Amino acid sequence: MTTSAPRDFLKSLFDAAVRAADPLTGIKANLPDRPKGKTVVIGAGKGAAQMARALESVWDGPLDGLVVTRYGYGCDTRDIEIIEAAHPVPDAAGRAAARRLMETVSGLTEDDLVIALICGGGSALLPAPPVGLTLEDEIALNEMLLASGAPISAMNVVRKHLSTIKGGRLAAATRARVVSLIVSDIPGDNPAHVASGPTVPDGSTRHDALEIVKQYGLQLPQAALDHLNSAKADAPRPDDPVFLRHARHIIASAGVSLEAAAALAKSQGIEPAILSDAIEGEARDVAQVHAAIAREVLGRNRPFPKPVVILSGGETTVTLRAKGGKGGRNGEFALAMALAIDAQEGIHLLAADTDGIDGSEDNAGAFADGGTVKRLRAAGLDPRRLLDGNDSYSGFAAVGDLFETGPTGTNVNDFRAILIA
Repeated sequence: MTTSAPRDFLKSLFDAAVRAADPLTGIKANLPDRPKGKTVVIGAGKGAAQMARALESVWDGPLDGLVVTRYGYGCDTRDIEIIEAAHPVPDAAGRAAARRLMETVSGLTEDDLVIALICGGGSALLPAPPVGLTLEDEIALNEMLLASGAPISAMNVVRKHLSTIKGGRLAAATRARVVSLIVSDIPGDNPAHVASGPTVPDGSTRHDALEIVKQYGLQLPQAALDHLNSAKADAPRPDDPVFLRHARHIIASAGVSLEAAAALAKSQGIEPAILSDAIEGEARDVAQVHAAIAREVLGRNRPFPKPVVILSGGETTVTLRAKGGKGGRNGEFALAMALAIDAQEGIHLLAADTDGIDGSEDNAGAFADGGTVKRLRAAGLDPRRLLDGNDSYSGFAAVGDLFETGPTGTNVNDFRAILIA
């Protein structure tokens, strides 16, 4: 299967990684005790609707509430309302959802329980600009951050200090106990960084946010700069007594998913090698490193003897160098690696986002191999120009190498599998 049908093999590893990130397993293992009062569910992220459905299937008692997810990512639920909004650029529906979430928790008592279902994508889905800023300002901020090349941890420091809901503010708005069940798409699995931590505070400050703005040359609106320079931007601190009774649990992560993919590969006679579940950096630069390792294995049988499948995860970034390009960070990785392994027979790879959507289009990612560049040129395309234009989608679509899954219902970020045989 691996040598005669390498793409089927790589897809099977992706499927195993996604199954391991099924929120139902983690929710079952981390269910809080029923409260004296009401149980209210809130949440945000690209897999929040599926998390809500999973919670309903195992919760023994009444509950209600609402979660917000990306357009097209909703599913049928019994008692929990599903709201859809825009991602990765916020919209008015997300702004309205953020207001409703704050209203939902603000009137609860100490006898009540809030179960927060948080996963990747929640930050863009919960626009909540402070007084003096508009939704348009937050949209502009998100677009700047996405184009800046900043790592997700840095993006979220800025976001949470220009918000009235992120940085633990949603949890701080209630007297109820808050238990956060989190599917991590963040390198290192810091729960305060997932979706900019609406229910989990961290130790970053507005001064850290200002340093990031300076480092990446972000041209923020003056109102945003004024806000970051005022105490109004200060987020709740982790030692604030309001969080004393709260709990948070990482119920799925990239590390668990990579281990599942590795176990499947091993069962099929291919030795796996996990590089890391927390790789960050420019997608095209990360691709160069992966390509160098793959070439070393292919030509010198080191640092791993072939056949081997190299696995990695994390969240790379793309600095936009042109307008009008289509695709995301996994497509960019695959295209950059294709260029770096041109004409190297025996290397096959899949790079995809575990939520099923990579960047601006409807594919999860792309396949590539040593013949990708030749196929692109035969189709009349210049692969280097595609990469320079951040237009990986157009190239892979033209040669039939897109990887399409639809929404998976979870999100533990990038999945990369490179088979060398």
